[in-house]
Amino acid sequence: MIIALLGYMGSGKSTLGKPLAQSLVYEFLDLDHFIEQQQGQSITDLFDSQGEIQFRSMERTAVETICRTHHNTVLALGGGTPCYGDTMSFLVQHPNVLTVYLKVSVHLLYTRLIVDQSKRPLIAHISQSQLSEFIAKHVFERSRFYNLAQLIVTTDNKSIETLISEISEELN
Repeated sequence: MIIALLGYMGSGKSTLGKPLAQSLVYEFLDLDHFIEQQQGQSITDLFDSQGEIQFRSMERTAVETICRTHHNTVLALGGGTPCYGDTMSFLVQHPNVLTVYLKVSVHLLYTRLIVDQSKRPLIAHISQSQLSEFIAKHVFERSRFYNLAQLIVTTDNKSIETLISEISEELN
């Protein structure tokens, strides 16, 4: 089984993914790190040198490779991964994958992302006064993909332990 965590940047995919994997005795895999190791470049450099379309194609290929070669894995997807091409339908239809949308309020996303905004290529150039509106618009645009997930977990005001419990219950 692969548990594919998806959601907007700052939704906690890696933060929750590591302890979730540990509790299930699964491997944890971050898609961005997987691609960086495969390509020998950072995500930022890949985005800059290859462009977004080529990067999204790399993501799709990496997702397919992981689904073919990994088992008992918690996979943290990139925020945009499910929103391009047929990646989300591939994941939802895959017999060995459970897709989990970590749904977070715009306000909480803003408070998380403002802290390390400069390290996130997609939002680094946006003024702080416009960031909340940008996040709200972007989450709205992507929500049609995110909401296709087999499990939707609202994360605001919940502990990691509670979230692990909610997701683990779906596996039984």
